[in-house]
Amino acid sequence: MNRRKSYYFSGNSDAIKTRKNLPDRAKTDVRHVILVLSGKGGVGKSTVSVNIASALAIKGKQVGLLDLDIHGPNVPKMLGLEDHQLLSENNKIVPVRVSEKLQVVSMAFLLPHRNSPVIWRGPMKLNAIRQFLEDTAWDPLDYLIVDLPPGTGDEALTIAQIAPNIAGTIIVTSPQAVSTLDSSKAITFSRDLGMDVLGVIENMSGYICPSCGEVVDIFGKGGGEQIAREMGVPYLGGIPLDIEIRRSGDEGWAFVRKVQESPAWKSIDTIIDTLLSRIEPT
Repeated sequence: MNRRKSYYFSGNSDAIKTRKNLPDRAKTDVRHVILVLSGKGGVGKSTVSVNIASALAIKGKQVGLLDLDIHGPNVPKMLGLEDHQLLSENNKIVPVRVSEKLQVVSMAFLLPHRNSPVIWRGPMKLNAIRQFLEDTAWDPLDYLIVDLPPGTGDEALTIAQIAPNIAGTIIVTSPQAVSTLDSSKAITFSRDLGMDVLGVIENMSGYICPSCGEVVDIFGKGGGEQIAREMGVPYLGGIPLDIEIRRSGDEGWAFVRKVQESPAWKSIDTIIDTLLSRIEPT
């Protein structure tokens, strides 16, 4: 009688941790790099990245926002920068300035048209990521927020290996089980590469009815907190659905800059204060 043999893929985590000849860290004047990851798409990771970067800038930090979703860059749309292009000065890339405290670099600024695809293999991505870090005339930065594509592929691996002064990763999930399952992989990825997990954010954590104020858990609730507890990492908090967050992304302005005192704004503000207390304890 023939017996079936089970196979599994180990992920090569030991090889990642012990492999020699890793690329040199980029020479970037930044105190803290934060990588924003998600296990799957559709959880609002770019929205979270834009608002974290904007909130830090509002609190007086010098911030860079690096959009590394090379195949689907959305940060320029969310900040009203779609018509901007990257310029060069003294052989350095000049970031697009949103405010005195916030600068942005994105692959979208290099595309000839908004609907132009980027058809690249891994080595080309590595070169571009190093240029975005090292050959860019960033101001001296307190924080560089890196918005990554979903999953743990080339972009995430490359930035984890070459970015300097990585404070850690933020894992964005929605409450559903399928999303929290994938977020556990992003947590394991962070650990395998020796990066601290700063915490999990549960985005779309309930919907507050603007008419009656009732909270409706459209996508469930508590999945982010549960996976954080199971994986032994901090839970930073939940951000409820808010129609103004959707509107801000469509219209090209950061939600935290204009909408204050709403439950969603208060949630983001609390998350930022928690982050600052962990990265820069007094």
